[in-house]
Amino acid sequence: MTNELGTDGQAADEAGAALPSMRVDGQVALVTGAGRGIGAGCARALAAAGAEVIAMSRTPAELDAVVARIESDGGRARSLVCDVTDIEAMQAAVAGLGRLDICVNNAGIGRPGSLLSYTPDDIQAMLDVNCKAMVLVAQAAARLMVEQGRGVIVNLSSTFGKNGRPLNSVYSATKHFVEGFTKSTAVELAPKGVRVVAVGPTAIDTPMTHDRLQDPAVGGDLLARIPLGRFGQVSDVVGAVVFLASPAASLITGTTLMVDGGWTAQ
Repeated sequence: MTNELGTDGQAADEAGAALPSMRVDGQVALVTGAGRGIGAGCARALAAAGAEVIAMSRTPAELDAVVARIESDGGRARSLVCDVTDIEAMQAAVAGLGRLDICVNNAGIGRPGSLLSYTPDDIQAMLDVNCKAMVLVAQAAARLMVEQGRGVIVNLSSTFGKNGRPLNSVYSATKHFVEGFTKSTAVELAPKGVRVVAVGPTAIDTPMTHDRLQDPAVGGDLLARIPLGRFGQVSDVVGAVVFLASPAASLITGTTLMVDGGWTAQ
């Protein structure tokens, strides 16, 4: 009797094969928004998994601290001071890498506010970073990856990319943009050996968000929507990023791995 894998014995051999590695040894990984929070965590985690990390942000002091921490842990990293909204500088910086295996498209901003209170500057700032810069970083990375015939782009989405959220309409819209962009580019680049995926965190407790999450009105409402009953930690997100960037996820593309404690399952 045969099946899709051949004989039953062959199928058993396949089932008993060693698990694919979640290591990324020898690979080159770019992380944008790497100076703090999730970006800094992704840089450290990818370095711990064996990658040479290029940490990009616009703040030299923060990048220096991240690189120093990685090196003290025995990893390899270097800083690349660049604002992703400085398009020409960003494109030149990415092209200058020469090789790129992993791109974590993490840089993003949020400006909570009501629809009636948003200013044109508020709207433009979120569109510039969360949409325009994300596309152009992915484009610059894909140019290198297509030439190599391999690569992984990991875009940072959000629970707000799946659901609506009062007082966050424009931010939510930009994350819905990320969802559509991820799916479409994944289908386009798959024949060229490049995977495109996304990670969708819930509320993550970082130095930047901690005070808001402790606010009973804001944090209490968010926490009530998470079935697992806790806010996310940076470690929760970086585990998903490393997995998606690794050979263990080699058949995964065009989808979002939700790291949301069950929020979007409801």
